[in-house]
Order: sequence, then C-alpha cells, then structure tokens
Amino acid sequence: MMSLVQNSPWKRLSAVPIALGIIGFAMISPVHAQEKLVRTLTVTGRGFEDIQTTLAQVRLGVEVEGKTANDVQQEVARRSNSVINFLRSQKVDKLETTGINLNPRYDYTNNRQTLVGYVGSNNVSFRVPTEKSGSIIDEAVKAGASRIDGVSFVASDDAIASAQKQALRKATQEAQAQADAVFSALNLTRKEIVNVQVNGASAPPPIFREAAAMDARAGRTAAAPSPVVGGEQRVEGSVTLQISY
Repeated sequence: MMSLVQNSPWKRLSAVPIALGIIGFAMISPVHAQEKLVRTLTVTGRGFEDIQTTLAQVRLGVEVEGKTANDVQQEVARRSNSVINFLRSQKVDKLETTGINLNPRYDYTNNRQTLVGYVGSNNVSFRVPTEKSGSIIDEAVKAGASRIDGVSFVASDDAIASAQKQALRKATQEAQAQADAVFSALNLTRKEIVNVQVNGASAPPPIFREAAAMDARAGRTAAAPSPVVGGEQRVEGSVTLQISY
C-alpha cells in the first residue's frame, strides 16, 4: 500500500509548484539589478603650466661646392670633422648627424643641361644651455660650419615632468569645479567619483626660431657673441571624471 502512494501521480504533481516558484524567482532578479544602475555626470577638466625654456636645440652644418664629387666630399669631411671635434670639446648634449648629401649642380643656359659641379653637405644638431648657444654657434662657424639652419628652445626633461604633474593637478581641480557647478544648478546631491580617466599631459613642442644661413668662407663673424634668447613653453593636461549622484 505504501509503494502505491509513493509512486502515484499526485506525488509527482506536488513538485510542480516548487519548480514554478524557482523559475519565477529567476525571471524577477534582472529587474532588481536594473534598479541598481548608477546615475553619473561626466566632466573633463584641462590644466596648463607655463615653464621657462633653458636649452637651445641648434641645427648647423657644412656646405661645399666644387668641380668634382670627390673633391667636394673630401672638403665636406674635413670641415665636418673640425666642427664635430669642436662641439665635442664643448660637451654639447645630444650631438647627432641629421643629414649627409652630395648632389650634382647643372646649368640650364639655352635650354641645355650642363654639369658644372657638385654640392655636398653634412648637417648636425645638438643641445646646449641657451646662454652658451650664441658663442658656441660663432665658434662652430670659425671651425668650418657654413650654414645655420635654425634654433629651437626647450625646457629640461625634469622641468617638463614637474610641469606635467602640475597641469594634471589643475585639470583635476577644473573638472571638480565644473561638476560642482552643474550639481548646484540642478539641485542634485553629489556622491562619489566612480571613474577617473587621465588623458595625459603632453610635452610642449620646441619653440623654433629660423636662422639665416651663414657663410663661413666670407669671414663675417661678429665681435660679440650672437644673441640668443629663449622663451616659455606651455604644458597641457586633461582629466575626465565620472561622478555619481
């Protein structure tokens, strides 16, 4: 008699409400999750920091014209070695070759192309303290440099790194101020910062000053050092905050 009761259809049907109850609970749970979504305000602040440039990035070189390629190249090499040896003696920073060229020069009189010689050059760049750059440029010309292509001004790496931190700090304060203004205007209660995105603080580009080409062979050198004056660079930072309310 007991076995009939245990295996009866009524016993199997009694489990149905329990299963339905479990299914109903699983369907309701996503609704509760949606009710917990956080409302946020996103603001982006920008910060700036101006720093004084203290280094001059100089670009100069040797340019020679002659009848044959071999003669031109040898003269370029001789003068370039003299200039580079002088620059090394001055312990300039980041000395590097930026270009070596040797090209034919033609005359186009009467619609005819006639080879008249060759032009060769060897260009270098280096970095020195701005206050020393004028005298070093003048001495480089005496050593054999025949062209000065330009001077740009930069701050030191340490100064730029410090300015980047200051710019990011100002950007964060600016973002906070924007958020407070919006919450106050809308009469909303500010809660916590839920996300921070640092968009970075970019290093400023060098301040470039074009310099006219100089001809060392003419022997025109100033009695006083060439005046070289730097300037300021601006470092910019950006920070994005996501604040709940």
